[in-house]
Amino acid sequence: MIVVAGGTVVQAPAIDLDMATDFLATRFGAKASDVEPVAQGDWSRAFAFRSAGADRIVRFASVVDDFQRDRAAARYASPDLPIPAVLEIGEAFDGYYAISVRGFGEFLEDLDADAFARAVPAVLRMLDALRAVELDAYAGAGAWHGDGPAERASWRAHLLGVADDHPDSRTHGWRERLATRADDEAAFVDAFARMEPLVDACPELRHLIHSDLLHGNVLVADDRVAAVFDWQCALAGDFLYDVAWLTFWSAWFPSLAALDLRDAVMAHHHDIGLAVPDFDARLRCYEIHTGLATMSYQAFISDWTDLSWTAQRTLELAATA
Repeated sequence: MIVVAGGTVVQAPAIDLDMATDFLATRFGAKASDVEPVAQGDWSRAFAFRSAGADRIVRFASVVDDFQRDRAAARYASPDLPIPAVLEIGEAFDGYYAISVRGFGEFLEDLDADAFARAVPAVLRMLDALRAVELDAYAGAGAWHGDGPAERASWRAHLLGVADDHPDSRTHGWRERLATRADDEAAFVDAFARMEPLVDACPELRHLIHSDLLHGNVLVADDRVAAVFDWQCALAGDFLYDVAWLTFWSAWFPSLAALDLRDAVMAHHHDIGLAVPDFDARLRCYEIHTGLATMSYQAFISDWTDLSWTAQRTLELAATA
């Protein structure tokens, strides 16, 4: 896949099992064994292996930023927010590698309805743990890099910036591609217009947001969250955004659709005595924003089938804003 980083077009590394095995043999010698490919994200290649009896993951990417985010996020790990430690980052194959502790379990979205219902208390505790992380030591809001200021001056600026096609973005060019699809572009424009008035209800908070708590990024074992990884999309902002991500995608995953996660979150907030002003407006704003951000990515990779579903889901939510 072609990605864009800092305005430079780069190729995601085409690392196969033999290459990964040779790399690990050079790096660890006989201590590395049982190398196998595992589920991976769009921007990296991942392999599991064992080293001196310990289970590890090695990932290869063309840019180092995501690995640095993962290492920074691990500073905030807790029993309810288990973030695998990044043990090593270095250069390999004209790009970068990262070695981290391996987590085990089943992906959250792959749970059946009963298993997901049993995991909901752990998911709520995970959301609480994320809310407990405040990033006031860093300026700005929006895209979070682990150290230094976030990309936007404010959280509201980040929300409104979803319509921007910045030249330094990895997905630069998405607006031009979206413009080739008149109906999808119209859906984007309409949904954005409906989101704009809701932004005023969104507070300038600075909590750690994962913003991709599905799609192979959360492992569950024994009804507990076992690992939360891939912090590439991490944000600094309102903690409700992670709730909105889950409720937006509940229509895609049957196990989530079987449970009203919104009501579960509201009941949980009531039980712990957490007041959340403008809950409905904030949640709907972030659901629409999730859809718009996803549409921009899908336009970039020309995934028109999924984009049409996302556009329809986003418009349905925007229609009740």
